Amino acid sequence: MARGDGRLTHDLDPQERGPQDACGVFGVWAPEEDVAKLTYFGLYALQHRGQESAGMAVSDGHQILVYKDMGLVSQVFTEGMLASLHGHLAVGHCRYSTTGSSVWENAQPTFRSTATGHIALAHNGNLTNTHDLARRVADCEAESGALPLGSVVRSTSDTELLTALLAAHPGASMLSAAVDELPHVRGAFSLVFMDDTTLYAARDPQGIRPLAIGRLERGGWVVASETAALDIVGAQFLREVEPGEVIAIDERGLRSDRFAPQEPKGCLFEFVYLARPDSWITARSVHSTRVEIGRTLAREHPADADVVIPVPESGTPAAIGYAQASGLLFAHGLVKNSYVGRTFIQPSQTIRQLGIRLKLNPLREVIEGRRLVVVDDSIVRGNTQRAIVRMLREAGAAEVHVRISSPPVTWPCFYGIDFATRSELIGSDRGTEEIRASIGADSLGYVSLEGLTAATGLPGSQLCRACFDGSYPIALPDPELLGKHLLETVEVGQR
Repeated sequence: MARGDGRLTHDLDPQERGPQDACGVFGVWAPEEDVAKLTYFGLYALQHRGQESAGMAVSDGHQILVYKDMGLVSQVFTEGMLASLHGHLAVGHCRYSTTGSSVWENAQPTFRSTATGHIALAHNGNLTNTHDLARRVADCEAESGALPLGSVVRSTSDTELLTALLAAHPGASMLSAAVDELPHVRGAFSLVFMDDTTLYAARDPQGIRPLAIGRLERGGWVVASETAALDIVGAQFLREVEPGEVIAIDERGLRSDRFAPQEPKGCLFEFVYLARPDSWITARSVHSTRVEIGRTLAREHPADADVVIPVPESGTPAAIGYAQASGLLFAHGLVKNSYVGRTFIQPSQTIRQLGIRLKLNPLREVIEGRRLVVVDDSIVRGNTQRAIVRMLREAGAAEVHVRISSPPVTWPCFYGIDFATRSELIGSDRGTEEIRASIGADSLGYVSLEGLTAATGLPGSQLCRACFDGSYPIALPDPELLGKHLLETVEVGQR
């Protein structure tokens, strides 16, 4: 098992950290377009999936130029830099990483030379058999006479292993390399990659992380983690990359091959929190799904209250649904500072004590004297909800009833979401009443796993729900490491 950068670290962040999907991927083949700018705007639309580094690779058919750096998409790329990246195809990536792994070497796309050219690759997901893959890479390189992996790899990421595996394959084409090598890869992976002339995309047989295909008006093609990125660049959504499918796009159009039968297990948490509300997953609107989750939550956990308020932004659709089903007034009682993201300027002790107020501030005229239903997407450690409840009471709330649009998160994710370790998940060893008392709410209710699943319109057998029920659809081959994660709070970080 490997984290996004291959390291195991203790969690050094004492502050609440919500679940993070640790990257977004984007690819474009479009001879009639400025592919660097399309990639920039595509990554901008996917910024919520990763905020620590960004990069892109662009090819003109003869050479691939790669530029990547630490920071937000808007910080990494300037107008001048984009103007220098000429070509007809590109892949891009924005990345999130946990403490200790936020370094330039682990930024993507990764790049390698092959026997016939070059490859640049971007990856969303997390692999579970990296030791096996490292051995396979060594065997392939020995067979092909390629430069050994250890002599060129600076990154310690599973993405680098994937890149090296495809680069070292002795086959004549990148498509054949993918068809031959991806069956040996275990875990979650949504990939966009390219050689000098062709754009490729592939998705693991379970399809855990999303990946969508779009068509540009002037004939180009786009592949992206979410349909919202297609919308931003003016591409019409065609379909998703199917689980177990690899596609190739060039002047001949789109070609498809299959490297494994599909066994759909899409991530349920994408619907709860990770994806943008204006995206579609498996032909289902994320926003509509979240509204339906809120309706279900109201039926399962009604409250004698006056007004429903969301914890912005991810709690808003579910709060709308809760208000619709309950007949209660919906109002915005918390104002979010839209410009607060990751900051490298540490707050003073006085500001730190204000905690959540850096991001949220209450509207006293909505809150004072009222019984509130406060809808949020999840509880991880409980620190955020505890601070919000305290803040609302200080603003004059008569009662605070917390409603959560996901079941208790009780298990870590090994497929691409950076949760806290199991010992840090407040739901792993505490019941609802104990958590209610811990956060100081008058009542607490979680949507049931059955209710959440039903709201997606998908059968439970086609969803990965491991963070809620501990049933992992892809085997975790290293039980010793898994035991460390669960029992010793060692963090296995995901991409």
